[in-house]
Amino acid sequence: MNYVDGFVAPVRTTNKEAYLQHARDTAVIFKEFGALSVVECWGDDVPEGKLTSFTMAVKREPDETVVFSWVTWPSKAVRDAGWEKVMADPRMQTGVAPPFDGKRLIYGGFQAIVEA
Repeated sequence: MNYVDGFVAPVRTTNKEAYLQHARDTAVIFKEFGALSVVECWGDDVPEGKLTSFTMAVKREPDETVVFSWVTWPSKAVRDAGWEKVMADPRMQTGVAPPFDGKRLIYGGFQAIVEA
């Protein structure tokens, strides 16, 4: 089964176009280094929770939107090698801050256990 990196991040709603461009640019790099797919989702029905929620997890501010994303890889080994190449790629070293708050970004790697 595939391996998946998942991400949840807050993005200033006014930065949607900048985020889209960032997502498109980085998707190209991920796919060059082995990713099967990159999916970016802009929240439009993300309820506030009482105990837990996406909005609470990233401490979303009123002028922000929650983004939910994932990268699918053929295996963890390909993912590990791919990430090393992605992070070393000069296109990722622009010196420009990404259009989201990386301090509140949640991410992790997951082994797929069901694909239907």
